Amino acid sequence: MFLQKKYRDHPEYWEGVREQVSVAMGIAAWGLMTGVAMVQSGMSALEAVLMTLIVYAGSAQLAAVPMIAAGAPLWVILAAAFCVNLRFVVFSVHLRPYMMHMPRGERLIKGYLTGDLTYVFFARRYPHPGTTPEELGRQQSFLMGSCAMNYLSWMGSSLVGVALANAIPMAWGLGFAGILALLGVMCSLASSRLRLVSAGVAGAAAVAAWALPLKLNVLVAIASAVAICLVLEKFRPEDTGPAHHV
Repeated sequence: MFLQKKYRDHPEYWEGVREQVSVAMGIAAWGLMTGVAMVQSGMSALEAVLMTLIVYAGSAQLAAVPMIAAGAPLWVILAAAFCVNLRFVVFSVHLRPYMMHMPRGERLIKGYLTGDLTYVFFARRYPHPGTTPEELGRQQSFLMGSCAMNYLSWMGSSLVGVALANAIPMAWGLGFAGILALLGVMCSLASSRLRLVSAGVAGAAAVAAWALPLKLNVLVAIASAVAICLVLEKFRPEDTGPAHHV
């Protein structure tokens, strides 16, 4: 977290922290139950800690854990994690103009630290990249403040979950709090018909394919939403007006 030092003097850094605090409890509950789930699925404490520290991708971990517990082939686990994390390709494309002025190493570190909600809050606050070094500095300060809070919430709670895996029953269902936090953010982003369609198709496909083994309904949901959106985007009439948004 050494990158944080050069941003902490900016007021925007602490604005980012405050934004992320609003969902920190949901992230912490989700992380706690992910830590518990990893150990209770048969992973050793060391394996769970290493997965938490290295992977740092809650949805990919949650997708992989039941597959590991079910003894799924490695290629299925990797394919599921790959598909679940495809959204970060979209995030990266959008964030590219905000970060191309920085050294590659710093971009890689920030890419690792950026999560779903940190990206959402950042994109909502700064719809366009800055045009001056001062504006770019403020934007990066906000992003790093948000990332710092997100990182501490997830890592701290996940490691606590690993440590207390045998004392916290999965029946508590604390992970549902994290789902509710993400659901609230998702609803706030459903600002266009295409986004509403993609969310609806993904949800319907996941339910329809629920009976598939190894949680493959997750892959079906992702593939269905991506496919239908690509088709709709291709055949949608061009709109050159200033109010056009995807």
